[in-house]
Amino acid sequence: MKRTQGGMTLIGFVLVLAVVGVFIYMGMKLIPMYSEYYAVKQALNELSKEPGISQQDPGKIKDLFFRRLYISYADNVKPENVKFARKDAGYTMSVDYEVRRPLIANIDVVGHFMAEQQLRRDGID
Repeated sequence: MKRTQGGMTLIGFVLVLAVVGVFIYMGMKLIPMYSEYYAVKQALNELSKEPGISQQDPGKIKDLFFRRLYISYADNVKPENVKFARKDAGYTMSVDYEVRRPLIANIDVVGHFMAEQQLRRDGID
């Protein structure tokens, strides 16, 4: 009986390694974008729990928000991305921003993120 070897050739292994490497590289570009988005959502959530936040001036609220983002190293959110709308006994604060990262050559990864939070007198959503 003749035994034949089974397995992957060197070329097949290199191709699989290249595909896995591309996915890891894409993950390295995408994960920081999404972790920043979750930091924005967390900062908004913490801000809504602050006592008396709805009585504050929108400029003061924006300052408190960006102090929280500074701790999280969130650099892509700019003051012009933050909007306030008066609603009931407080504000609706929305953060709408875009992140663009170069991927390969002239191909970019673009992420558009939108987060919104109610800031009420009682501190409840």
